Amino acid sequence: MKSLRAEGHALSDSAVQLEQLHQGGIESFADKLSTLGLFPLKPTRIDVFQVNVGKMCNQTCAHCHVDAGPDRKEIMSRATFQQCLEILAIHDIPTVDLTGGAPEMNPEFRWFVEELAKLKKHIIVRCNLTIINANAKYHDLPSFFAQNGVEVISSLPHFTAMRTDRQRGEGVFERSIDALKRLNAEGYGIEGTGRMLHLVYNPTGAILPGSQTELENLYRAELMRQHGISFNHLYVITNMPISRFLNFLLMTGNYARYMNQLFDAFNPGAASNVMCRNTLSIGWDGSIYDCDFNQMLDLKVASKSNHISSFNLEELSGRNICVDQHCYGCTAGSGSSCGGQTA
Repeated sequence: MKSLRAEGHALSDSAVQLEQLHQGGIESFADKLSTLGLFPLKPTRIDVFQVNVGKMCNQTCAHCHVDAGPDRKEIMSRATFQQCLEILAIHDIPTVDLTGGAPEMNPEFRWFVEELAKLKKHIIVRCNLTIINANAKYHDLPSFFAQNGVEVISSLPHFTAMRTDRQRGEGVFERSIDALKRLNAEGYGIEGTGRMLHLVYNPTGAILPGSQTELENLYRAELMRQHGISFNHLYVITNMPISRFLNFLLMTGNYARYMNQLFDAFNPGAASNVMCRNTLSIGWDGSIYDCDFNQMLDLKVASKSNHISSFNLEELSGRNICVDQHCYGCTAGSGSSCGGQTA
């Protein structure tokens, strides 16, 4: 499977995606927020500096909102990483969340993690698991994470092979289980070690996720029973109608139904707690966005400080957050964020 970009697919163009999102016949998200007195949407406090270190990945998943894959060559340079470090050194932003693609594939990844550890930042790495056993140079990632106090968040769409492989590719489940065992062996996900391992669930089809608590209990029981695997928490995330998942919705004739499902499930509580209110998203080229989803739609922050070279925390803290129709994905049902359900 190739990325949409490699195929020359129309949906590899963010403008085409936005045009499609405006063809849903549903109330604009901005108007929906206005009825709650939440528009323009404003930040609360910037606690999370999320860095997308590149779109290169060892997997090409069917649902990927990044359109990541082995054929994507966009990765963050050391110079851009250095600019991030300079910002983090002088600002009280406690958490740095590293994502991709597979962030570990960036040649500067380990150096950057070590520098963040020196700054005493709370480091999160979003690891797709299969990178750990992709080849020998990644086999020591669990011990590297442990040495640098990294919190690991890993996607596992289901606790069965069939449903995981359907979304992420043949053999992914088996390799993911092997990687989880390696992480457990380093103390990750084991009570009392302080080494945090969280899993991420997202539906394999055009449906909303169920209860995070219920799914976590089910995952915990099944992964222990079948594989002897432990983890700390399960985060439930709604599939966002952008990039490859948008393509899936259109190809299967589910687009209108899914968008209406998101709209009908709008939750004011989730709208108040959207992750863009306490997060900044940094692109591989240093551009600044309100969230990783806006990043993939090329919706930069509405601020003069829209690149790390002109970073101004005060200005960014007072900005109006950019919203569009895809934002219904974060506010449906119990809400959705990079840290799971929000309401």
